[in-house]
Amino acid sequence: MLEIITSPISFFILLSLFFIGAMGSLLLGKDDALANIWSSFFAIVGSLWGLLFSLSTIISGDALSFTDGVSPFPLLSLSLHIDMLSAIFIFIISLIILFCSIYGAGYVKHFYKKYNIGALGFFYHLFIAGMLLVVTASNGLFFLIAWEIMSIASYFLVVYDRNEKNNINAGFLYLVMTHIGTAFIIISFLLLYKFTGSFDFEAIKTGAILIPSSVKNVIFVFALIGFGTKAGIVPFHIWLPAAHPAAPSHVSALMSGVMIKTGIFMMIRLFLDILQPVPAWWGLTVLVVGAISSLLGVLYALTEHDIKRLLAYHSIENIGIILLGIGSALTFSSLGMQSLALLGLVAALFHTLNHATFKSLLFLSAGSVINQTHTRNMEEYGGLIKYMPQTAFFFLIGAMAISALPPFNGFFSEWMTFQSLFQGIISLNFSTRWIFILAAGALAFTGGLALTCFVKAFGATFLARPRSAEVTHSKESSFPLLAGMGALATLSLLFGIFSGQLTFFLEKAGNSLGIFQAAPSLVSLSRGKVLTVGNGFASVSGLAFLTLFLAVIFIVVFITQFIINKRQKIKIGATWDCGTDLTSRMEITTTGFARSIVLIFKGILKPSIQHEIEYHDSESRYLPKSRTVILGARDIHQSYFYQPLHKIVNALSLRVKNIQSGNINVYILYIFIALLITLFVIL
Repeated sequence: MLEIITSPISFFILLSLFFIGAMGSLLLGKDDALANIWSSFFAIVGSLWGLLFSLSTIISGDALSFTDGVSPFPLLSLSLHIDMLSAIFIFIISLIILFCSIYGAGYVKHFYKKYNIGALGFFYHLFIAGMLLVVTASNGLFFLIAWEIMSIASYFLVVYDRNEKNNINAGFLYLVMTHIGTAFIIISFLLLYKFTGSFDFEAIKTGAILIPSSVKNVIFVFALIGFGTKAGIVPFHIWLPAAHPAAPSHVSALMSGVMIKTGIFMMIRLFLDILQPVPAWWGLTVLVVGAISSLLGVLYALTEHDIKRLLAYHSIENIGIILLGIGSALTFSSLGMQSLALLGLVAALFHTLNHATFKSLLFLSAGSVINQTHTRNMEEYGGLIKYMPQTAFFFLIGAMAISALPPFNGFFSEWMTFQSLFQGIISLNFSTRWIFILAAGALAFTGGLALTCFVKAFGATFLARPRSAEVTHSKESSFPLLAGMGALATLSLLFGIFSGQLTFFLEKAGNSLGIFQAAPSLVSLSRGKVLTVGNGFASVSGLAFLTLFLAVIFIVVFITQFIINKRQKIKIGATWDCGTDLTSRMEITTTGFARSIVLIFKGILKPSIQHEIEYHDSESRYLPKSRTVILGARDIHQSYFYQPLHKIVNALSLRVKNIQSGNINVYILYIFIALLITLFVIL
């Protein structure tokens, strides 16, 4: 039975389920309810099959390969290769799809009679199939086709709510940035082909020794830009805070939870597998990029009052944390410290899994809130815990997990990332050590700021008094929405409790890469489920933290209930209000909560104040009708890089427009010249 499940046929069945789901949704598009049922059913069944397939592949330890030898194109081969690393990412993708699809079955109902539900289901399934092909393709050209399927399908999901102009603009920005990234990827693959003579990843891996070091460095930089753009690293992140809020919430969860991880997957595949050995500066560069992305991501999140943009910026932060693990792994592997490199890779994979879980939970929780309040502005929330208590509870779990509070999963993967960085501090020379010290400091600072940001987000959304009429009319989410959120909240706790077992599960995937096959493990798990790193260097236990967590709750409740309040009588009366009515205007706002931190980093965040004054008439300028103060922050990369670049491109476009003569023969000549230049570069 296991042999059948782990065969290539099983993977084609997986793809077929999503293909049937896509085509059926499109054909049933005229009936919203039927299209939703069809799409949800095949998405859930497909994700369950994906979980079974990936787990079976990991347990068996065997790699699967498939090559279509009848392709009419000599350089294109419909080749698939599924090793342990691919299986881990198929597992992550399938896991998040399962609960997002359960959630989506109830969530998309508010789109009935407004948009075509069949079209949503079609692009949803196409998007999933594209992600699965991206992490399994073993031919460069086939990979690019899968990459485009994933990108184009996700674009149509971003602009699905097309009545909002901002969504259209966000989709256009996403499309431009993703294709800029794709251009860099194509150049990287062309350079690999030029020196290895193949687009097949295994052939490139064998011939990587023939690539000159200078060309190899160019490939690294271009691949880091290309895949980093999809992952959302700074400064190529500008599409992410715009596109993720625009998409339907269960799609936002997929984009943030798993789509941006396809860029991480290809970085691991290319840098730690195909292009080995690599110079040390590659790893140090990734470390610096990770530290900057994590810090700036959380700082920009602190300035946001749009709940989905806040979560999107935290995706940038967590991609930075994952890159800290990959950067340390690259650095150690270049110096021959394979055991330490394996530790860094496991930390990166663990945080990839954990971030997919708690970030999807947060996006789904935010979607439930938005669905009831009809706004993404946290300044208009408040008091939702009274109306949506279960959603508030699930959001709180996600907030604790992303803030790296034990016993939830985010703490343990960040703890392992710290151990990887600490090993670099004690093992490397002086100059390299300082980069690891700064990376560890950035990670610690990021953790503190993330906790501050989610105190703001949870407090402003669920606590105090309602700040709008929509809040008072809110109701708890329906069962499918609660089921999706509840399952992910449970996993966020279980992945923390059983972090030791998961570490060995992920280490098995790391050992499948060639450079780690003979590397001894630095991680051990005692009978008491205590995870130890580096021969007693550091230890942690998920079960111990859970016990401590429950004990603290019990002690606090016991002391409060039976000691402090034992003899106190409860009296219900009016609260003293200082002679005025208690209103939501007395509550601290999200902007006010974060303002002091924003001012500390004003050199980076560039905070601004805008005054808007409305007068009764033109003559009564000393007696204004209303005053409004708007506090904001600018993205320095957009202000100082992308906007000037946009002006330059527009100016050049106006000049280049002169070659548009209208003569088709001239256009053919342009194509011919471009083809000659491309062939010259390749050959």
